[in-house]
Amino acid sequence: MYKITLALYLIVLSILSISAKADESQDLLAIQQQWAIANYELEDDAQIKAFTDLTEQTTLFVQNYPNSAQSHIWHGIVLASFAGAKGGIGALGYAKQAKESLEHSLEIDGTALGGSAYASLATLYSKVPGWPIGFGDDDKAKKLFKQALAFNPQGIDTNYLYSEFLYGEREYKEAKARLEVAQKAGIREHRRKADEYRQQAISQLQVKVDKKLKR
Repeated sequence: MYKITLALYLIVLSILSISAKADESQDLLAIQQQWAIANYELEDDAQIKAFTDLTEQTTLFVQNYPNSAQSHIWHGIVLASFAGAKGGIGALGYAKQAKESLEHSLEIDGTALGGSAYASLATLYSKVPGWPIGFGDDDKAKKLFKQALAFNPQGIDTNYLYSEFLYGEREYKEAKARLEVAQKAGIREHRRKADEYRQQAISQLQVKVDKKLKR
């Protein structure tokens, strides 16, 4: 009787685990799709409103899945994007919160979502002002980008974000190489909107890089 009861208990746990993962995946996809709209298609007050709503949504996402690295990653990505949209000194608070969320995700699982936390953190370090205003640090950014590439060497986002950083550092040959990898990554069906806009950004940056290399 005990063995039967234990077996049933384990089956129920397994079903609940599968169901929870399915729910988390659906919530994540919804956040990713809404982020693409807010980040690429909206401007001014409409964009600020969208990121305000998304921040509330990802806060709830973290509360529902506190031990999931990807919940903290996407909370961090949304906060970082919000900081970029807001701009100015007022954005620094969001950037710091994004940093904390991304760092927490690394404590849980640095390999989650292909090492996305490393790339997102690297971008934060590269764009936030340095001391004494903020925590920006280009050396730290470069180290984090390389860690991200170690987990996902062919990824569209990691390669594009790193190429953008390299362009700012005037490392044009390496920037071009990273852009070529990003372009070959193509379009992911579940991230179609975001990837289509990303490919446009890749093409635009390639034009800038080529002009620098021709000089």
